[in-house]
Amino acid sequence: MGIVAWIVIGLSAGWLAGLATKGSGFGLIGDVILGVVGALLGGFLASSLFGVADPISGFNLTTIIVAFIGAVIVVVIVGALNSGRRHAL
Repeated sequence: MGIVAWIVIGLSAGWLAGLATKGSGFGLIGDVILGVVGALLGGFLASSLFGVADPISGFNLTTIIVAFIGAVIVVVIVGALNSGRRHAL
């Protein structure tokens, strides 16, 4: 299915990751964008680490889980990087 399917699944995975990591402070649009990046990361990691030839085989539970895990990883990493930054006024 390819990268377009990962983007579509990433939209829902980002929303779910935003709910799971409450308090990340990125808002709905930010979480969705990070979810798309996370879904792509999850797909890459699944194919690299587990040798899955095509980690996305349609819109199913396994695909959502892989995308969700990737999205949570990205949201947590970006949240950790952002927490150290303070706005000087």
